[in-house]
Amino acid sequence: MDLEQFAALRTPEGSAALDAAARLAGGDPLAAAAALRSAGLPAGLAAAALTQAELRRRAVGKFGPAAAGMFLTRPGLEQATRRVVAERRAARLRAAGIGTLADLGCGLGADALAAARAGIRVYGVEADPVTAAMAAANAEAAGLAELFTVECGDATAFDVTRVEAVFCDPARRRAGTGRRVFDPNAYAPPWDFVTGLAERVPYTVVKVAPGLDHALIPAGAEAEWVSVDGDLVEAALWCGALAEVPRRATVLREKGSGGGAAPARHLTGSGAEAAPVGPTRRFLYDPDPAVVRAHLVAELTDTLGGNLADPSIAYLYADRARPTPYARCLELTDVLPFSLKRLRALLRERRVGRVEILKRGSALEPEQLRRDLRLAGDGSASVVLTRVAGAPTVLLGRPVPA
Repeated sequence: MDLEQFAALRTPEGSAALDAAARLAGGDPLAAAAALRSAGLPAGLAAAALTQAELRRRAVGKFGPAAAGMFLTRPGLEQATRRVVAERRAARLRAAGIGTLADLGCGLGADALAAARAGIRVYGVEADPVTAAMAAANAEAAGLAELFTVECGDATAFDVTRVEAVFCDPARRRAGTGRRVFDPNAYAPPWDFVTGLAERVPYTVVKVAPGLDHALIPAGAEAEWVSVDGDLVEAALWCGALAEVPRRATVLREKGSGGGAAPARHLTGSGAEAAPVGPTRRFLYDPDPAVVRAHLVAELTDTLGGNLADPSIAYLYADRARPTPYARCLELTDVLPFSLKRLRALLRERRVGRVEILKRGSALEPEQLRRDLRLAGDGSASVVLTRVAGAPTVLLGRPVPA
C-alpha cells in the first residue's frame, strides 16, 4: 500500500469500503473481491479495504476490540506489541514518574498508544511514510492525537533531550523482503545506536527479540522476558534508572479468573545460578519459556524444592506438587529408557488413544512418534521425551490441575 491508497481509505468512500469488507472478512477472498467490485468500488480500493479487513481480523488477538478501527500493515502487525504487554510496560513507565516519552521506531503505534492511555505524552518517530501515517490515524481513532503525535523521519536524528524517557523497538525485518533479521547489527536503527541511548537518556527501554544473546545485554541493564498465556512474545532491556534487577521473567495472562486481565507475575534473579542435579521424582515441572530464556531455572528450582535430572535440560523434578505460575506440573507414572517398541506396548496395554507429547533434549519429531505409536483406546497420557543423566528417556504422566 502507498500513501495514495491509504488516503483513499480515509475518504467517505473508503470508510464505506472498509465497512463492507469487514462484513466479508474471513470468507472466500475471491468472492469478497467480486462482491465489492460489483458494488461499484474501484478494484484498487476494494483490494486495500479487504486487506485491512483481514489484518484487523487477525489483530484482535493482539489488540482486542480496538483492532476494528486500526490501520495495519502485515509486517507492522507481526512486530507490534500485544496490548496486555504494552499496557504493563506503560504502567511501569508511569510509575517511574515518566511524563514525556520518545518512541523511536513507533511502527503502527501499539506501545505509544498504551503509553498515551497511561497519561504519558509520546513523540513517535517512524521511517516508513505509510506506517507513520497509519500510526497517526490510529492515534486519532483512539482519541489520543493530543498525547501521541508522529513524525516521519530518521529515529537517529531525533533530539532525545526533548523527553524524559526513550522507548525503541528496532525493526527486525528487512525492508522490501519482510525477512527476519537475527543479527542485531542489522537492526534499524542499528544496535550501536540503540544501546547508546542508555548513555544519553536516563530512562531507556529497548524491545528486543526473545532469542537475544545474553552476551549482548548492556552492563547494568535489566533484561526481561515476557510470556502471554504460555507463549514467549518478547524481551526488553530496561536501562539506567529503570533497571531494578539483573534478570526478570514476566508471566502474563490475557484474562484472569474474574474475566479481567490477570496480575503480572515476576520471577527475578541473577541469571547466573546453577540448579542442583539429582534423580527424577514424582512430579515434573515444565518451566514457562520466559523463565528458561531469562536463565532463571535455578531460581525456580529453589522455590519448588526440586532439582534437574540433567544439567542441560530445563525440566525440574520435585516430591511435591506446588502451585506456581511459572511452570506446568505433571505427575509421573513411569520413567524408562527410550524404546519405541516398549513405549508402544505400554500405551497399548493401558488403552491410551490420546497423548500430548512434550520434549526437551530429544531429536525425535512428536508427530512422527505419534504415528509410530499407532495409538488405540479411550485413555490419555502425557509423553515426555528428554534425557536423564545424558541418556535418552521417556516419561509418562498426567497433568496436575493448576
